[in-house]
Amino acid sequence: MDQSSLGGHYLEKYNEELETLRLRVLNMGALVEQQVANAVKALATADTALADEVIQEDVRVNSLEVVIDEHCSEILARHQPAASDLRFILAIIKTITDLERIGDQAEKVARMALHLAEKDRPRNQYNDVKALGDKVTQLVHNAVDAFARLDVDTAVATAREDINVDRDYEAVMRQHITFMMEDPRTISRALDVVWAIRALERVGDHARNMCEYVIYLVKGKDVRHISLDEMERIARGEDVKDKNAE
Repeated sequence: MDQSSLGGHYLEKYNEELETLRLRVLNMGALVEQQVANAVKALATADTALADEVIQEDVRVNSLEVVIDEHCSEILARHQPAASDLRFILAIIKTITDLERIGDQAEKVARMALHLAEKDRPRNQYNDVKALGDKVTQLVHNAVDAFARLDVDTAVATAREDINVDRDYEAVMRQHITFMMEDPRTISRALDVVWAIRALERVGDHARNMCEYVIYLVKGKDVRHISLDEMERIARGEDVKDKNAE
C-alpha cells in the first residue's frame, strides 16, 4: 500500500470514529429525553413502576457518559485534532456532561413521583407540573436535534424558550407555596412538588447549555454568559464586539 493509500485509509478511519462518537451522543440524548418524559409521566399518573424504571435507567446514562468521554480522550491522544474537529470533541465533552446532569434531574423527579404516589392528589392532578414537564422535555428534544443537525437557528430558538420555562416554573412554585399557606396539611406534598419542579427547571438550564455548545461548534464563538440577543447575532454571523475589551 503506497503512502497516499495509507493516508486515505487513516482519514477514513478517523472520520468513522468521529461519526461513531456523534451517534453515541445522539443515543445518549434520546435516552435522556425519554428519562425526562417518563419521570414526568410517572409523577402525573402516580406510576411507581415507571418511576422505579427511571431511577434504574440512570445507571445507563452514567455509563454512556463514561464511554463517550473515554472515546473523546482516545481521539484527542491518537489524532490530536485541530480547528473544527477539536471544537467538535470539546463540544461533545461539554454536551455529555449536561446530558448526564439532565439524567440526574430526571431521577430526582422520579423519586418525588414515588413520594407523591403515597399522598393525596390535588384537585388539578398535577396538571401544572405535567405542563411544565412536557415543555422541558421538548426543550431537551430540540437541543439534541440542534446538535444532530448543527442547526444554530434551532439552538437559539431553544435557548429563548428556556425563558418561558423559567416563567412557568415560577408560576407553579407560587401556586404551591399558596397551597402550603392556605392549608398546612399540604406542606409535605407541596415540598415534594417544589423539589420536582426545581429539577425540571434545571433540566431546561442544561438544555440551554447544550444549545450554546452547538453555536460554539458551528460558529467557533463562546456564547456563554452573554445575552440572547448577542447570541442570536453571532448565530446569524454578525460581528459582536467584546465589551470587556473596550
